[in-house]
Amino acid sequence: MGARKKHAPRRGSLGLRPRKRASRLVPRIKTWPEVASENPLPLAFLAYKAGMTHVFVIDDVPGSITQGREIFMPVTVLEAPPMVALALRVYGYDPNIGLYTLGEAWVQPETVVEKYKLDIYRAIPRLRFPDTEKAVKKLEEKLNEIYDVRIIAATQPRLVGGLSKKKPDLIEIKIGGGGSLTDRFNYAANLLGNEIKITDVFKEGQLVDVIAVTRGKGFQGVIKRFGVKELPRWHKHRKGSRSGPGTRGPATTFSWSEVPQPGQMGFHRRTEYNKRIIKIGENGLEITPAGGFLHYGIVRSTYVLLAGSIPGTPKRPIVLRHPVRPTWTPESAPRITYISLQSKQGN
Repeated sequence: MGARKKHAPRRGSLGLRPRKRASRLVPRIKTWPEVASENPLPLAFLAYKAGMTHVFVIDDVPGSITQGREIFMPVTVLEAPPMVALALRVYGYDPNIGLYTLGEAWVQPETVVEKYKLDIYRAIPRLRFPDTEKAVKKLEEKLNEIYDVRIIAATQPRLVGGLSKKKPDLIEIKIGGGGSLTDRFNYAANLLGNEIKITDVFKEGQLVDVIAVTRGKGFQGVIKRFGVKELPRWHKHRKGSRSGPGTRGPATTFSWSEVPQPGQMGFHRRTEYNKRIIKIGENGLEITPAGGFLHYGIVRSTYVLLAGSIPGTPKRPIVLRHPVRPTWTPESAPRITYISLQSKQGN
């Protein structure tokens, strides 16, 4: 009698391949939404994860079975001090090669260092660029060729309560909304050397997409990595119960990457869609629990409350982006009746 054919569901999502370490800690945004707004605005913002707490809110989701009632909600706290616009970058478009850079206009680093005490030389050691006004005028001459307008912004780690570093994180942000491309270009040009607050990008109650690098777990086996069933420990094997699935079969039958294998787990770039902003506040001390957040400390500047959990560890850079596929459009933020400030130290 021949061997019985094995039937089992496949392990792991093929949409998350390759399961390798993220190439950068601050993820690059690959997809940008089309935002309907009268005025131009940046479409993303960079914040830092502080920790989690819980709140009670009045449910305002249409059609919810608890609509109008007070409900419990876990929230993630992000610290989001103002960012500084360092450069204006414009792109052209070719159907054969896609987007290509037309030019850039950078602020003079001395002005940023004096005005905001921003250690920009830690991020770009040899930052030497020509006059900003001349560079912007050269870009204006190419308005007919411009397809996309973006800015390069830097965070201010000195304003973050839980960070000890001085080197700012850089991110490229698309400018959306507005009536025309000229409006977006003029808006971006006026931003150079100025601060961008999170209230300039988002408002309370709206949905956002969260892009971040997950918590790293190192090299793991197939049981933890893919959920493969462990062999019985008491008999029928002598070389371990947590080994791999065995032979992969002929190459024509199985794809090499589809078979569960040990390898890197965690520290992957991931996107979570439609996280709702519950609250944006200016004073982080009003949201900091007794004793501070674990592995982070005290929130000192602008903070954001996001419903639910998000990827990453405390202090991890988190990119918030306007949603690319929103499920609904909230009119306002839910009313908060209670915010937990109890100690997270386990006492």
